[in-house]
Amino acid sequence: MSSTASISPSSQFRKLLLSEQLEFICEAHNGLSAKIVQEAGFRGIWASGLSISAQFGVRDNNEASWTQVLETLEFMSDATTIPILLDGDTGYGNFNNMQRLVRKLEQRKIAAVCIEDKLFPKTNSFIKGNAQPMADMQEFCGKIKAGKDAQSDQDFSIIARVEAFICGWGLAEALRRAEAYHQAGADGILIHSALSVPDEILAFKQEWGNRCPVVIVPTKYYATPTDVFRQHGISIVIWANHMLRTAVAAMQKTARTLKEDEQLLSIEDKVAPVSEIFRLQNAAELQEAEDRYLPKGAEDTCAIVLAASRGKELGELTEQQPKTMVNIQGAPILSHIVDAYNAVGIKDIVVVRGYKKAAVNLPSLTYVDNDDFADTGELDSLLKALRSRKGPPQSTVVSYGDVLFNKYIPQSLCQETDDCVIFVDSNWQEQSSYARLGGFTECTIPNSRKAFNAKIYLKQLGDNLPKESIHGVWMGFLKVSPSAVKLITDIITEILANPDNRKAGIPLLLQELLKRQYPIRVLYTAGHWLDINSIEDVVQAGNF
Repeated sequence: MSSTASISPSSQFRKLLLSEQLEFICEAHNGLSAKIVQEAGFRGIWASGLSISAQFGVRDNNEASWTQVLETLEFMSDATTIPILLDGDTGYGNFNNMQRLVRKLEQRKIAAVCIEDKLFPKTNSFIKGNAQPMADMQEFCGKIKAGKDAQSDQDFSIIARVEAFICGWGLAEALRRAEAYHQAGADGILIHSALSVPDEILAFKQEWGNRCPVVIVPTKYYATPTDVFRQHGISIVIWANHMLRTAVAAMQKTARTLKEDEQLLSIEDKVAPVSEIFRLQNAAELQEAEDRYLPKGAEDTCAIVLAASRGKELGELTEQQPKTMVNIQGAPILSHIVDAYNAVGIKDIVVVRGYKKAAVNLPSLTYVDNDDFADTGELDSLLKALRSRKGPPQSTVVSYGDVLFNKYIPQSLCQETDDCVIFVDSNWQEQSSYARLGGFTECTIPNSRKAFNAKIYLKQLGDNLPKESIHGVWMGFLKVSPSAVKLITDIITEILANPDNRKAGIPLLLQELLKRQYPIRVLYTAGHWLDINSIEDVVQAGNF
């Protein structure tokens, strides 16, 4: 924790204001830039009215409402522990508005506000400053008094910004107004100038002396050595808009480069890595919180891989091993399946083996043997796997030992809360072996833009659906919730009690669920999987 974190922002700012040495605060305009300013080592932040307006894409003429400014300040305050001085323009109205502003700023732990003696709505000081009217001095004094009366935090500061030089009124008027504002209760005076040299500022400070702290904004007289400000006893220097201007210049350059080059290579090493954005967002904290507070998803899910069959269609490749152990890119098919499950947090994996079972021996897996594989089918293997499970039921994903898939598929299945969920490939015409996996599907709606985020359910599944009814093909993936595991187990038991169903596959289970009007949730995809059912598929798998 920062050494300042235990000290209130208002107390921190007051120490800066009353410091015997020259202090610096830097502009920020949102939570991200505020955090960057703090990490750079600054002890305070200037919440610039110009910059906040600009990041909204509007003019610095009170076009951004004061409530929009407050919302921005809240994000800035949440992201930092150092004090924030708000550029409060004219206080967003009269004395009444000023009082409400102060109360709202204190609620958001904003340390201080600076208000300027011009009329509402204000215009930026560097736009025809000489033509801008000033506020009535006594009315402005009343606004300061009202703000001080409204504050509940004794360290909250109000800085009075004197615009006499900006508006062409000269030193005498600047001093007269500054003294009036000081007597009204202002904690500091911000004296502003549009000249490229600090002559007006230094003349004011020489006459003003040490009546109260003086704050300056050297945007126009930027060439002035900083030691000059030290020698004249300036309290705080504000770097007023340079974070925004730097960001604008960088974004303009990047946008032009991207438009011209139509590729990322030329800019990738010139921009912050995504990991740095995550760091600034404190993504690690969220991950820790998710681990602490959220119910487990994939981590509490088991997978059952049905891999008992030989795969005669692969010929010599399966003479001494089952299809699931055929080598793809230097590793067995089963290894690729395990990697995809592991990638989404599924570590509890049960493999049902049968043909040449001794060859299926990857580490860190649970094996269930179906020694009757030659005379039985998928449902028999699945039942053996379900009955082998100990302890309370878990969310269970079922897949085949010869189907490769993108991790997106089990990840999506684990995110769904429905009791029974399947994946359907709407691009079924591109799959050569869809019929073997269970055939065609008709769903409540086809895959389209309307299907995005919609609840879609299975209506029919089979080999002989009318072509006009086909919405896709079932891919062999089934997810069952913990509460549905027993039901599924019981239904499979009933199905297999009929000798005619001894070699039945999972499609028969799904059809039985439909007969019982049990809802089967459908997730659509277009590709992202490969059923290895031929030598050609083995070759294609090398590029999967």
